[in-house]
Amino acid sequence: MRVAVLSGGISPEHDVSLSSGRSVSEALSAAGHEVVDVLITREGGWMSDGRVVEFRPTGGLLDCEVAFPVLHGPGGEDGSVQAVFEVLDIAYVGSGVEASAICMDKLALKSVAAAAGIPQVPYREATVDDPSPEGVETFELPLWVKPAHGGSSLGISRVEEVDDLPAAVELAASMDSRVIIEGNSPGKEVECSVLGNRELITSRPGELRVNADWYDYEAKYREGGMDLVVPADLPDPVMSKVEKLAVEIFRMADCRGMARCDFFVEGDLVLLNEVNTIPGFTPTSVYATLFEQAGLSYSDLCNRLLELAVEEKRARDERRS
Repeated sequence: MRVAVLSGGISPEHDVSLSSGRSVSEALSAAGHEVVDVLITREGGWMSDGRVVEFRPTGGLLDCEVAFPVLHGPGGEDGSVQAVFEVLDIAYVGSGVEASAICMDKLALKSVAAAAGIPQVPYREATVDDPSPEGVETFELPLWVKPAHGGSSLGISRVEEVDDLPAAVELAASMDSRVIIEGNSPGKEVECSVLGNRELITSRPGELRVNADWYDYEAKYREGGMDLVVPADLPDPVMSKVEKLAVEIFRMADCRGMARCDFFVEGDLVLLNEVNTIPGFTPTSVYATLFEQAGLSYSDLCNRLLELAVEEKRARDERRS
């Protein structure tokens, strides 16, 4: 196939996206696909081969059959670029507009999950004017203050005392219009990769063991910042519960193609943390590593995602006809 691989973007995760995009391009090229690299600049411009990319509705994208967005954070993972693909009428890897927007917004995802009865850590929305909303005093410390649309742990503060919330909320609010406060979970951090559209498969869950005070940006991206234990050190019934809950959440949010579902596990209690519809995508990133441990190579994983994108585009066209 002729595939447009998009990376970069306007979010603070620009450089992480470039690394993921290079890995995807190399894997697809090695598999025999014709790759067209598209750079989205920090200012939001679209460039390919040194030229500005021009759009017209239903006109496709650079004569490509599929778009493969490897964009992390706002402007790439939040439904905005997916809407562009819809207007261009091109098949694309990953979730659609609505699912991407819901999963990117931590407050929206938690509201949907709460309505579905999915267990999760307690949370509240906060503002600069109301940095200590009612109820947070009952949460287990430390508290975690986050930009609702953030990623890669950017803008997150670990708060040991409720009195320190105003500064943490102000920091998060400087990066996002919505801020979330979450209670702490002492459980294990466990992640599970999901692949498919309607017929889904999951990886075996993996356990993150962080070699730092907490899983901040540096721990995520510096060598040795964390260890991934696959499979997670959990009893088989709990492992099965994680896998089933990952599928339930994927379907609840109406995701497509791929997602990495993150959990806290306290004994036999599994709590939703978040869902990443475009997770880190280097060969050593958690999403791909979990599937590689299950026997699905990085190259085969990328190929399968292209097939799923084409399958979903075909279904979309049939619904419109």
